[in-house]
Amino acid sequence: MTDLFEEVEEQLRSDRYRTLVRKAAPWVLALAAAALAAALGVWGWQQYNQQVTGTASEQYATALAALAQGDQAKAVQLWGEVAKSPSKAYKSLALMQLGAARIAGGKPEDVKAAVSLFDQAAAAAPDDLIGDAARLKSAFAILDTAPFAEVEGRLSPLMKDGHPYRVQAREALAFAKLMKGDAAGARSDFVVVSLLPDAPESARQRAKAAMDLIDTGSAKAVPAAVKAAQSLPPPVMVAPGGAPMLAPQGQPQAPGPQ
Repeated sequence: MTDLFEEVEEQLRSDRYRTLVRKAAPWVLALAAAALAAALGVWGWQQYNQQVTGTASEQYATALAALAQGDQAKAVQLWGEVAKSPSKAYKSLALMQLGAARIAGGKPEDVKAAVSLFDQAAAAAPDDLIGDAARLKSAFAILDTAPFAEVEGRLSPLMKDGHPYRVQAREALAFAKLMKGDAAGARSDFVVVSLLPDAPESARQRAKAAMDLIDTGSAKAVPAAVKAAQSLPPPVMVAPGGAPMLAPQGQPQAPGPQ
């Protein structure tokens, strides 16, 4: 009799399990389908990004080659196309190149257009390494023409800890102070630059030269010093994950796919 009861109980338990499985099966299948769709979506997005980045990389490199051969018109045309790319890094770099091309004109309207392009590059940048380079370029573009408050407003955020060009930003601010006649304030900033442990040797040398300039009262040399500083590019740096590098003479190198 005990065996009979156990057999009946086992049968009832099996029936409950089968019922539970039948009820749960649609949910399990739905979750599996959703997981598969998500995985396929991620894969598709990665493939799309690789394709977009690859196309932008080729166009950017071709533009650099055209510029090296003296064909600026073709370079500008290609950078204009890259500037429309969904690739944030290449879009930002292309906009910076277009800004550099405009600022070479030297006219006030050219400078204004260049600053706008640099600002667009900063907004499009995927990180501070590229974005701050664009912001620094925009500040240098107006260093000797815009009110000091505007220049300071652009440079101050770049001097915060953790930002990649904080040394260059402080140096630029020191030159801006020189331009407005604040020699004491400029010298104070140059002292900071000369003592910063992460300052490049070239920046230290410029800071010491500027301090000598201030100490000797050679105010007439200030505009020339500022013009020289405007031509100085940010240091070559590589972003985490293989982001683009900024090459000498302000010409960003073509980054690898990311």
